[in-house]
Amino acid sequence: MKKVTLCPGKGCCPEVIIDEKQVTIGEKDNVCVLTKTEWEILRGKVLSGEL
Repeated sequence: MKKVTLCPGKGCCPEVIIDEKQVTIGEKDNVCVLTKTEWEILRGKVLSGEL
């Protein structure tokens, strides 16, 4: 599992949690859960500049 916080403060910004089955993005009760395939599509679009 890999966990990344999107800002230097604790608890004030969304985190990205990547594990073997899924990717969870968000904070507290406001989260989005992506499958690994969905994550790779999103990642590709961000890296290509489409998003």
